[in-house]
Amino acid sequence: MAAFIASYAGPTGQPRTVTIKAANLAEARKLLRRRGIRAEELRPVSAGNTQDGKADGADTAGLKSVDLNRMFEKTPGVKEKAVFASKLAALVDAGVPIVRSLDLMATQQKLPMFKRALTKVSLDVNEGIALATALRQWPKVFDQLSIAMVEAGEAGGVLDEALKRLAKLLEDNAKLQNQIKGALGYPIAVLVIAILVFLGMTIFLIPTFAGIFEDLGAELPAFTRLLVDLSALLRSSASLYAIGVILLAIWMLNRFYATHNGRRTIDRLMLKLPLFGELILMTATAQFCRIFSSLTRAGVPILMSMEISSETAGNAIISDAILASRGMVQEGVLLSNALIRQKVLPDMALNMLAIGEETGEMDKMLSKVADFYEDEVGAMVKALTSMLEPAMIVVVGGIVGSILLAMYLPMFTVFDQIQ
Repeated sequence: MAAFIASYAGPTGQPRTVTIKAANLAEARKLLRRRGIRAEELRPVSAGNTQDGKADGADTAGLKSVDLNRMFEKTPGVKEKAVFASKLAALVDAGVPIVRSLDLMATQQKLPMFKRALTKVSLDVNEGIALATALRQWPKVFDQLSIAMVEAGEAGGVLDEALKRLAKLLEDNAKLQNQIKGALGYPIAVLVIAILVFLGMTIFLIPTFAGIFEDLGAELPAFTRLLVDLSALLRSSASLYAIGVILLAIWMLNRFYATHNGRRTIDRLMLKLPLFGELILMTATAQFCRIFSSLTRAGVPILMSMEISSETAGNAIISDAILASRGMVQEGVLLSNALIRQKVLPDMALNMLAIGEETGEMDKMLSKVADFYEDEVGAMVKALTSMLEPAMIVVVGGIVGSILLAMYLPMFTVFDQIQ
């Protein structure tokens, strides 16, 4: 099968080119017409040239440069995926052919990896491959949740509705994640600033005052002597070893978390943390209920919905509980009873799930549970922020105040000597 380069005018009139594979020139023109492209020029690709006119035998350095650039490319986040699903749903709902819609989305996409994926997906769909199958070839761009929703939409002939639900689901997940990041961002920033201030004053300010007090022959109080010794320690080579030990400990902790048992040990401890453990549990519950209800409503089988929901739980303990429940459901146990036996999710969510199973409206009931816990997460985030802000101010004030106190205490000894 030969390759052809077509030159055409884009939506805003700018010149564009696209490479298409076809048996001959007539078939290439037919494929372009199906995609809604009116080619101004269509020519076969020569053996020695690529789409942009450069030689295929590019030098090794150039290939390495491209590979390195792709290694550090940013993968699409939840927000980018939500925008993509929303725009694609609007285009499909307006009657725009799916291939043409994908081409428009590719031209508007700024992330290189996302742009390449959409371009390739468009070509695959144009060749007769199902959209979900084409998306599955890009696991770094499209997760199992997106693929399952698209596959269910294609099977039921309601792709636009499935994309709208996917966009709404991703937007809700992004909103929930932003709430958590907003709650933790401020105290972490203040804590980092406090540590930097403490290190700066300890390393640079305290030695200056210590030298002055030594010249005056003042006897240093115990608290001042402690900070002076700490300053000397931070300015010595021992601090470099301490930094190395800390970095090694962080690396070992990450390696431990990457193991099967390590992740479950740390995630179990995270669930037991005061305040934050409850926040993690409520966030995971909201995500599970929202994703599971959206998948089942879209027509995804319940076992597959549970498997996908477990992958997005964000906590290994909760994920294991969902997967264990999946095995019980496969054996004929009700979902609510299976989850109750795991003793992980909150009782209120499980009771609402049981009621939904009895009434035959499980997806609607889980959607209401997700709304409830998302509101609870928002309220807890506000409460944590209101508590952490004054706490961080007290911490910063305590650090600065303790250093100033250590510097002023020897002055009383100096005054006594002068008198």
